[in-house]
Amino acid sequence: MKSLNYSVLAVAITLLSGCATKNYVRTQTAPLIDQTNQLNDKTAANNRAIHDTDDRAQAGITKAQGAADQATQNAQGATTAAGQAQTAANDAVNRADKLSDVVAGLDNYKSINNMSVTFGFDKSNLTKDDKAQLDSFGQTIASSKNYIIEVTGGTDSTGSAEYNYGLSQRRADTVVQYLASKYNIPAHRFYLIGIGKDKEVADNTTREGRAKNRRVDIQVLSNSSDATPQPNPQGSGN
Repeated sequence: MKSLNYSVLAVAITLLSGCATKNYVRTQTAPLIDQTNQLNDKTAANNRAIHDTDDRAQAGITKAQGAADQATQNAQGATTAAGQAQTAANDAVNRADKLSDVVAGLDNYKSINNMSVTFGFDKSNLTKDDKAQLDSFGQTIASSKNYIIEVTGGTDSTGSAEYNYGLSQRRADTVVQYLASKYNIPAHRFYLIGIGKDKEVADNTTREGRAKNRRVDIQVLSNSSDATPQPNPQGSGN
């Protein structure tokens, strides 16, 4: 009987010992599992942070590259603009030299043809009649030798002096552009000026007089010994 009791006790101890071992293991391993889970969470968070940093870095690199490309384009544009400005400056110097030669020998030039076209109030565009007159005039220039073309734009007395200087210049430019493009006249042949309302050709107190003052005078000068003066076509008021 005692032997049976010892056996039961031994089994109970064994069972209790087994439960205690499991509880011990659980007690010891639970923090490790928690730490492992925390490490996994931290690793995942670090990976996300690394990917996020990499994405931002790539975006920064792309943006920096774009800025560098734009800077390169700006530099190339500035170089081109500088080259164009230098070319324009050289052209201006060359033209000034040619003009000084012309002025120095201006006494040798004589007028061989001249005409005027007039414009509507505050207008700088050519009418159909103006173009017809300029066509007749342009055909005579083609046969001229050693010539220059003096183009003078004017206005009536209405408005400020500053505005009228600009308007008279635009009128002169319109005539020059038409003759140059249609009759292939080189730019160095033209000498133009906008005199605004400074030099009137008619009385500005009358409507008819103001119409006459809204004009562009064109004169062909030549120093060729065989140059022959041509008839003078005149424009009419608009």
